[in-house]
Amino acid sequence: MALMTPKIPKNWPFSKKWAVTAVVSAYTFMSPVSSSMMAPASDRIAEQYGITNTTIAALLTSIYVLAYAFGPLVLGPLSELFGRARVLQAANVWYLAWNFGCAFAQNTSQMLAFRFLSGFGGSGTLTIGGGVLGDVWRPEQRGQAIAVYSLAPLLGPVIGPICGAWIAEKGDWRWVFWAPTIVSVATQIVGLFFLKETYAPVLLERKAKQIKKGLDPEKGRMYDVRTVFAGADRQWRHIVQKALFRPFMLFVREPIIQLLGTYMAFVYGTLYLFLTTLPTIFQGVYRESIGIAGLNYIALGLGLSGVSQINARLIDVVYKRLCARNGGAGKPEYRLPSMVPGTFLLPIGLLVTGWTARASVHWIVPDIGIVIVGAGMILNFQSIQTYIIDAFTLHAASALAATNFFRSLAGLGFPLFAPSMYNALGYGKGDTILACAAIAIGIPAPFLFWVYGERLRNASHYANAKRSA
Repeated sequence: MALMTPKIPKNWPFSKKWAVTAVVSAYTFMSPVSSSMMAPASDRIAEQYGITNTTIAALLTSIYVLAYAFGPLVLGPLSELFGRARVLQAANVWYLAWNFGCAFAQNTSQMLAFRFLSGFGGSGTLTIGGGVLGDVWRPEQRGQAIAVYSLAPLLGPVIGPICGAWIAEKGDWRWVFWAPTIVSVATQIVGLFFLKETYAPVLLERKAKQIKKGLDPEKGRMYDVRTVFAGADRQWRHIVQKALFRPFMLFVREPIIQLLGTYMAFVYGTLYLFLTTLPTIFQGVYRESIGIAGLNYIALGLGLSGVSQINARLIDVVYKRLCARNGGAGKPEYRLPSMVPGTFLLPIGLLVTGWTARASVHWIVPDIGIVIVGAGMILNFQSIQTYIIDAFTLHAASALAATNFFRSLAGLGFPLFAPSMYNALGYGKGDTILACAAIAIGIPAPFLFWVYGERLRNASHYANAKRSA
């Protein structure tokens, strides 16, 4: 039996849709803040614990991102079994508890363990949030909402180091954990009131249970009420067999996830590489204090947020115009045009930043390069995430979990090899290598999917190939 039309999330009033979007975006913002906020304070934390190995010191920050690789593989599929809201809120509470505990870690082992466990809970928003937006927004409305949502995981790691730098210079390093915990508690309270369940199979199951309770076997026939989603994969014994392995199957079997996931991993790894190397540029080359050097993260934030606002206003307009040319039928490929400039801006920004990071060049010039890098990153993220959600709507959480797994491994690995690369090659040659990789992986991607995307979706086991977007 179908739900009453007003109860379908896509038919909710705009105010309710935006309330859910705002809460999910807030969750998704706070977790990446925690991932990077301790970076400027890592030297003080390493000194406290007597850490002399630079790789271990870097791992204190990046192990949080390692948890991002594994958390979505569990939390994303569970949200498709038990509902988005329940799993998202439970994951956020888990994150809060362990992030708060990081401030009381007594040694290196405890800090590493608490950071990993905190990141595991914080990873839920990065995959479940995209699924929520896929549930709530129709394709022709979805672009602007995802533009806001996709800004959060990129802007969070920018705001975090700015705050962490001043805490490291002026205050107790434990505030890099206490501060985001306090804000996240407030966000969690708001979420309890405004974050509603959006996943259609769970909503239909709840409706079916209500109908069963309303039938009296003594007065009338007792019907066996089932939903269109009822089946073996909604039972506990199939959680491990199917749901938890679905993200891996998506990556193995879906060329869409393979190519876009690889490029997203490169972009995300570059983001965290920048987050960990900006202090060395502006403290080491330009001799700025910790707090002042942290302000250069604003350049990355300007590129991310400024272009995001422009793209948020254009992405749905472009989509609707392309749909009109196609007789009103939409396709996920209509999300790709904004990716084209992003694939060019990213290598340009890398080259500008790398070759101008010299004491003889004013600090504003590498900052301009950083702005361009941020612009390229956000255009790629928004386009890729919207494309994946449009193509894998019902399994969007698992599809995003697959891409998140590999991008999080890159977020862990890139900062670990960056110091050695830049020490051996310098910023110019090091960023040139990254720029060449960005050109080779990124620039062909939107054109390949524009030509072959529909064919790949028609051959897919999970994409919405037989339905109009």
